[in-house]
Amino acid sequence: MTHARATASAGAAQQEIESGERFGFGANWSRFLHDQDDSVVAQRRAAAREALAHLLRVPAASGPDTFAGRRALDVGCGSGLMSLALRDLGAEVVSFDFDSDSVRTTQELRSLARPGDTAWEVRSGSALDGDFLDGLGTFDLVYAWGVLHHTGDQWQALDRVARTVAPGGTLVLALYNDQGLASRYWSWLKLTYNRSGPLGRAAAVGATDAWFRGKSAVATTLHLMARRSRPAAADRGRGMDHRRDLIDWVGGLPFEVSRPDDVFAVLRDQGFTLRNLRTAGAGHACNEYVVVREVVS
Repeated sequence: MTHARATASAGAAQQEIESGERFGFGANWSRFLHDQDDSVVAQRRAAAREALAHLLRVPAASGPDTFAGRRALDVGCGSGLMSLALRDLGAEVVSFDFDSDSVRTTQELRSLARPGDTAWEVRSGSALDGDFLDGLGTFDLVYAWGVLHHTGDQWQALDRVARTVAPGGTLVLALYNDQGLASRYWSWLKLTYNRSGPLGRAAAVGATDAWFRGKSAVATTLHLMARRSRPAAADRGRGMDHRRDLIDWVGGLPFEVSRPDDVFAVLRDQGFTLRNLRTAGAGHACNEYVVVREVVS
């Protein structure tokens, strides 16, 4: 992807969506949030705060003073839910997304949840646009969850986004795991989905849903047979409901994958050290990283 294409306008992004080269993430987020009533949004808001506190290892009962005085950047803000969580925890937030629907959805959420909030800025921009990122300055916390692998050049995006982290600051990442041949299949399926009509898309989503449910049933059976005890994973509160999450996965183009060693190589070169890592193993999910930029005296 060229720099000119990477920094293309929202109109150009819409053309890519219509041609089947790009998935409309923002439209999916918008439909999800508009389908929820106030009580569900409040529950997800609380879950997002708890998930963020868990991820960054701060107390679960964290309040508005937790990140007071800190700047946070939400890269590819989607629905704006995690930006809202960052504001609820006291951070001054800048949210941005390449997708105009995501920008609009985040603005709507801000207006509903924190009307008149002057410490939460929502902008349109690309993680591949170095000039745009440079203009934002540096941040104490940069959150790029499930985003950079959808830019069309995740390595350039990782390099540029990492530069927005201030010395001593934290970068939180989730990047799709490289499954080898299986990842090639997912890439083909996503391209097929985006170039299909309504019936073809419904079939792709239905078949993938059936596959995931079957895989889950087998895993559950094996787990019970082995009689192993393992604590349940914390609800991270970052996703949509099952249906919208599934569509997001099946349709998600552009699509790239990576291995932890390759990600670390880029981050080490920029002076980051690892605080926490959760890998997907051989699975299709994301590898999750929390890294801190060293302070050079």
